[in-house]
Amino acid sequence: MGKTIAIVEDEPAIRANYAEALRRQGYEVAAYASRREAMAGMQARLPDLALIDIGLQDEIDGGFTLCRDLRAKSETLAIIFLTARDSDFDTVAGLRMGADDYLTKDVSLPHLLARISALFRRMDAVAMHADAEELLARGKLQLDLKRMAATWDGQPVPLTLTEFWMVHALAKFPGHLKDRDTLMHEAKLTVDDATITSHIKRMRKKFAAVDNAFDAIETLYGMGYRWKA
Repeated sequence: MGKTIAIVEDEPAIRANYAEALRRQGYEVAAYASRREAMAGMQARLPDLALIDIGLQDEIDGGFTLCRDLRAKSETLAIIFLTARDSDFDTVAGLRMGADDYLTKDVSLPHLLARISALFRRMDAVAMHADAEELLARGKLQLDLKRMAATWDGQPVPLTLTEFWMVHALAKFPGHLKDRDTLMHEAKLTVDDATITSHIKRMRKKFAAVDNAFDAIETLYGMGYRWKA
């Protein structure tokens, strides 16, 4: 069975256009017009990816609420915001709520498809890595690649799919500086600089929630990031 995508978009024409384009790429698509309809439709089975608008019918921030509710059901569900709202505030808010990516509706269809493919490559990479390397341990950090689970000093750290692969890319070679392009390549990301910055901040907060002395992710301004050796 192919990958499944749920589109949550209240404009019928836009919803139909995206659904048709994704089906032509071989994806199984379910389309919803509202947050309530989407939650009901995804109650029994989550898709592989949710493509969400922010404003949904009478709910100005309905997409944010939906993202939060879906993230509570699954830390590893792939989530992309696709919206007309292009402010930095909305972008940061969406990423903080656990979205893997944030795109505006002026994005070209080929670019949207590339971002979706990049997310699915990360998901597929789980199986490939799990065969050769099920556990990665670096001091207090342990990454279980088969279960997509991270712990710090034995305490679970609820990382999203994107965050998990960013931590993996950094921790695999402690002390090695990763500029943004290298980090994107190794974490199988296709995002802009602001998105990487938001993910790094969110990752630090999650580790700090279980250990307020956490400082393993080091930022070298203008150069990149590294996992402290």
